[in-house]
Amino acid sequence: MNISAYFTTGFAIKALANLSKANVVIHGEANIPSGPTIFVINHFTRLETLLIPAYIYSLTQKPAFSLASDTLFKGGLAKLLDLVGVISTKDPDRDKIIIKSLLTGSENWIIFPEGRMVKTKQIIGDGKFLISHAQGKHEPHTGAASLALRAEYLRNHVLRWEKEKPQNIRNLLEYYDMKSVDEIRGKSTSIVPVNLTYYPIRAKDNMASQFAIRVMKEVPERMLEELMTEGTMLFSGVDLDIHIGKPISFNDFIEAEIVQQNIAKPPIDTPQFSDQLDRFMRGRASELMQEYMQAIYDMTTVNHEHLFASFLELYPYARIGEMGLRRRVYLAAKKISEKNTMGCNLHKSLKENQLHLLTDDRYKKVENFVELAVEKNLITRKDGKLVKIATNLKNFLQFHRGRIDNPLKVMVNEVEPLHKVRKLIRSIAWQPDFLIKFRVVMSLLDSEKKGYLEDCELCRDAEIESGDPFLLLGSTRKIGVVLIHSYLSVPEEVKELARYLNKQGLWVYAPRLAGHGTSPEDLATKDYSDWQHSVEKGYAIMSNICRKVVLGGVSIGGCLALDLASRLSNLAGVFAVCPPSQLKDYSYNFMPSLDVWRRLLKKLKRNDSVVDYLLFSSENPYVNYDKNPVLGVKNVGLFLEQFRRRLVNISHPCLILHADRDPIVDSRGSRNIYDKLGTEQKEYVLMNFDNHIITSGEDSKRVHKLIGSFIMDAANG
Repeated sequence: MNISAYFTTGFAIKALANLSKANVVIHGEANIPSGPTIFVINHFTRLETLLIPAYIYSLTQKPAFSLASDTLFKGGLAKLLDLVGVISTKDPDRDKIIIKSLLTGSENWIIFPEGRMVKTKQIIGDGKFLISHAQGKHEPHTGAASLALRAEYLRNHVLRWEKEKPQNIRNLLEYYDMKSVDEIRGKSTSIVPVNLTYYPIRAKDNMASQFAIRVMKEVPERMLEELMTEGTMLFSGVDLDIHIGKPISFNDFIEAEIVQQNIAKPPIDTPQFSDQLDRFMRGRASELMQEYMQAIYDMTTVNHEHLFASFLELYPYARIGEMGLRRRVYLAAKKISEKNTMGCNLHKSLKENQLHLLTDDRYKKVENFVELAVEKNLITRKDGKLVKIATNLKNFLQFHRGRIDNPLKVMVNEVEPLHKVRKLIRSIAWQPDFLIKFRVVMSLLDSEKKGYLEDCELCRDAEIESGDPFLLLGSTRKIGVVLIHSYLSVPEEVKELARYLNKQGLWVYAPRLAGHGTSPEDLATKDYSDWQHSVEKGYAIMSNICRKVVLGGVSIGGCLALDLASRLSNLAGVFAVCPPSQLKDYSYNFMPSLDVWRRLLKKLKRNDSVVDYLLFSSENPYVNYDKNPVLGVKNVGLFLEQFRRRLVNISHPCLILHADRDPIVDSRGSRNIYDKLGTEQKEYVLMNFDNHIITSGEDSKRVHKLIGSFIMDAANG
């Protein structure tokens, strides 16, 4: 094999990898041993034969050769494969070349134990690994294990007899084109399992497939499928997680009595294995194969589409509400990400906050999956339900059409070996909707309680007044209300309004904004996305209790309510009390003056040292902080800046209230908010008050009645 040509072509392959829009993340580099290694890898695309050796080389700085089916070695492709270090599975010198590499450590090897691409990801049959392909089914190949065992046997045999039988040893080395025993000394072959997981899996027209259609009279179906799938991955972008596992030990093989007996026999000029040793090696290779196959698929990177597809398959009924599916995926995602109780690898998106599944689907995880399933005629939408087309979902996957016709089944097949994950999904799938809702609510309430206790523990040196969120139980589940307190305050601020609404029979939940009710130091560590998550959690709790939800808040809490309303399609209404439109709407007694703030911002941008906190006093009895974090002020400004752009997206009934003599927030700001609202169902009320928190204290009943009337209209709307 021409090493110079290998490196030259390798640069071209690396350039191709760099041009690709694939986002490749490699995990477990530390598991790669320094000695000769066989990387055993699952096989899903043709690209792997070209690109994976480049990635392995970048990690080891050692050439990585691989095997490919002899059917590929035709015409120009045969020359390309030779240049990138690929040899045919039917090359007569195949084993000799590989064993020499393993003995000397000159090259690493990549072997796909499945033997060929498993496009359908169907690798389990009769409770064991059984590979499905166009010609039928077969067990994974044991070749990688057999080659590793042979190499280690020969290494030990040579080292045992190098002094007593030097001529025989020289002849044996010459058979493998080696000159000295030193070439193999101090080395040991390792088998390292590697998993490749692609997300998302899509097959659609792209540059590669369109080019083929233009230049070829008739594109074979197999080629077109591969171009549609792999071209989309290459040019449209896909996340590829490469997980490198720990080396699989087979030290017990050399120590086995039958192996030691054969090592003790004098060598001859060519490698020979007795029938008894050969049978033992084949048995041990089969065991190793099962071990590394399990290791490969145990490292599958679980993603949202694995969960969505598995729930659709395992849900016992033909119809499932979209929110019912989303709730189940939320519970499963939360469970498998908690301290990684399932022991599986997670896509980066499953390691993040999953509230989007219960609220606005802002990352389009649900929308993209459902659109795919509808497009492939696997489900339909009817009366707010997803209806499974069972015959299509369960159809036998044609090997060269599966990724196009039924990608959901491919997703399900990929996680089938993850027994704990499958067991969890099956358990949640069979639970009734009322129990699923209850579990979601209890999970969210519990996380709120734990989160507050943890924050308080971190601030144990500070004087903390109660900032607990609270839930008031109503007499009807027709409608519930989420009330959000103002900046620097606590949920207690909205309790008077909450009690009034609760007496009308309404459920009311008041979340605690992150960083509030603890200490200014804690608030300084939070940003506005944390406040948004607090509000989203409140909505998720109430939407799983009541059929309709109204959002509302005071001051910045009202802005946060409007912000979430702009991202929700299912909301009865939203109201805001004395909301600011921008930072300069605030009084200088509460926020820094515009000139002061501009000077602070310039210093922050230059990373100059600035004061961390601004001293102030507040007439609001629910504000227990005596200083305002500069970073908190910055986040208020950043939030208001992006919040104003979203007001046009609000389509729900909306009520804006403001005090005409508000000493904290200029009422012109709330009027500006009202003017920007996208909904036609909106009302602005300027009330005769000279305070900011008009939902509590003297004469607040007028405000309560207006809000109560708005909520009742929303409930009946």
